[in-house]
Amino acid sequence: MLRKSHSNTLRIINISLLIALTIILTRFLAVTFPMVRIGFGFLPIAIAAILYGPIWAGVTYAIADVIGMMVFPTGGAYFPGFTLSVFLVGIIYGFVLYGHTVTFKRAVLASTLAAVLVHLLLTTYWLSLLLGDSYIALLPIRIIKCAVMIPIEGFLIPLVYNSVLTKLPVFNKIAS
Repeated sequence: MLRKSHSNTLRIINISLLIALTIILTRFLAVTFPMVRIGFGFLPIAIAAILYGPIWAGVTYAIADVIGMMVFPTGGAYFPGFTLSVFLVGIIYGFVLYGHTVTFKRAVLASTLAAVLVHLLLTTYWLSLLLGDSYIALLPIRIIKCAVMIPIEGFLIPLVYNSVLTKLPVFNKIAS
């Protein structure tokens, strides 16, 4: 059994790794359009949510967003509204996934809640403020993005967690 100090150190190391993975999957392995980014940065955040809960997942995503924007800017100035959005996505993932068996249904629920409450409502609002476009005008492309991403996230989160991570020998130390 790990001592508390080792447990906290291991948690910080794992969170740092998940932040780095989020930045890579969001900034380099994503397709970015003017109002939509389709990527896999949600996977490390879902893992943080599963392992450490809502607050840690939200903080992980927020830190990844700030560092990713500062180190690898995507053409615009930093906007804190997007950081708030990703923080809330981490919180939602944590509330739905932490302490539960990671199933397709749970992953779809987490993804759907994040899509509707954050990506469609809040992030679309931030985009309308920044771009000067009507909120309603931005919704169709944002709805399509969410409709595409919900089943992808619902499939990949349990697949990566149950089929890959739980098979790693070091995972037992991380999960405990």
